[in-house]
Amino acid sequence: MASDTFYLWKRKLKAAIQSLPFYLWRLRPIQRSKIVFTTIEGTTGFTCNPKYIALELLRRSKGYDLVWLVNDMTKPFPKGIRKVHNTLWNRARELSTAAVWVDNSRKQLEVRKRKGQFYLQTWHAKLGFKPTCLDRGASFSRIAELVSRHDSAMIDLVLSNSDWYDRTLPTGMIYTGPTLRSGSPRCDILIGGRDAQRRSIREQYRLAPDTRILMYCPTFRGGSQATNRTIEKGDHAPDYNRLLCALCEKFGGRWVIFLRLHPQLTARHIAAHAENQDLIDVSTVDDMYELLAACDAFLTDYSSAAFDAAVMNIPVFLYCDDYSAYEGERGKLLWDLRDLPFPLAEDDGEMGRRIAGFQQTAYLEKLGKLFRECGVEESGEASKRVADVIEQHLA
Repeated sequence: MASDTFYLWKRKLKAAIQSLPFYLWRLRPIQRSKIVFTTIEGTTGFTCNPKYIALELLRRSKGYDLVWLVNDMTKPFPKGIRKVHNTLWNRARELSTAAVWVDNSRKQLEVRKRKGQFYLQTWHAKLGFKPTCLDRGASFSRIAELVSRHDSAMIDLVLSNSDWYDRTLPTGMIYTGPTLRSGSPRCDILIGGRDAQRRSIREQYRLAPDTRILMYCPTFRGGSQATNRTIEKGDHAPDYNRLLCALCEKFGGRWVIFLRLHPQLTARHIAAHAENQDLIDVSTVDDMYELLAACDAFLTDYSSAAFDAAVMNIPVFLYCDDYSAYEGERGKLLWDLRDLPFPLAEDDGEMGRRIAGFQQTAYLEKLGKLFRECGVEESGEASKRVADVIEQHLA
């Protein structure tokens, strides 16, 4: 406990020192046309909810100064987005002089917000499996709580897509402020852009037009941080050949798997060395939702993207060979996975049986019931609604 207290003291001292540039840049006025975007503390590129909000603002051609803080300056961005290297000095300059912040994860402990600035938090998950913040219980560290409370105190508005998400915010995000029932901007493409993406992605990956795609997105595990593993040798992954055979037997046609590792693994240069021609590694693609819109089925263990994929009414399967152990490490999940519409398997044999026994009609009935009970609202117009709110603030 003493060492934990000393670590917290050091972090607070470091944050206080690093906050000085934020106060220095307050000598400059807030620029009413500047909007600063960040995703996962700058570790990812043009992606997630902030991407689709930025695209909508670009479409409106109002002459905004759209700034994106990013760690890797080789990441591509469209014309009209000014990418800035996410250093402490640059972060302090851009954030301190912006009228609006848009982020999908926590701000660093040194960040200081000025009076009159508007902080829109989109987060990177809505309905989800994994407990966060206070819902983690004893596994929620003191430093994580410190950072979370610091960030939540600065937020002006959180995007929501459901009654369920609103109810989880006080403990799941330590936030009790206002929400905007906009839906998830990143899901807009899953509702209104599927036909175009199906054609485009198959052309991009040189697949026949009738090829069927399953996206597999394993979640991030804390134990993977120091492990330099490949996906074939890694634990918790299904047998891909058996998975492909089961899909072909049940649904017919040729299937391929889009394999997407968690961004925290790709940031550590942990790659999937796929030897099977029907296993395509898409981990380094910044925006998984452009790919997901083209898919015919989805597989994960504990990723909240399962609920987003389900918006398209495609089959969603869960492969959780460490269900009990994962709950022991992470904290009790927010759902009993066996009660959800998504067929759950804990080994390869069960995975094959779940696919073989999949019934579309029953699945859609259960899915519709779940979404109604949670009050889910995803209209495909979220980006427009959020852009309207930002423009109202800037007016």
